[in-house]
Amino acid sequence: MPIMAAPRKYSNELRERATRMAVEARKDPAARTGAVKRIADQLDVHPEALRTWVKRAETDEAGVPGTTSTDIARVAELEREVKELRRANAILKSAASFFAAELDRPLR
Repeated sequence: MPIMAAPRKYSNELRERATRMAVEARKDPAARTGAVKRIADQLDVHPEALRTWVKRAETDEAGVPGTTSTDIARVAELEREVKELRRANAILKSAASFFAAELDRPLR
């Protein structure tokens, strides 16, 4: 059964606009201080949400060290694949032991 994602509080357009504004403001040394809080207040966005978006955007642009969104998505995909393969492996081991037991059983 697939896991449903929580509904998004902010639209993608608002997220992109706020992030773009904050990233641009942080590039200007005069406006850098308090830029995230100021823009969050202007757009009625929680400052921590905007700070997270900005950090991810700056990391994706390779301006800040960290794990990019692409890498995060790839790791999640690989973790799902590993989980599925482990499940398949457990089924195969169980089937192999069942059939091995059947072969060891004496015929009547």
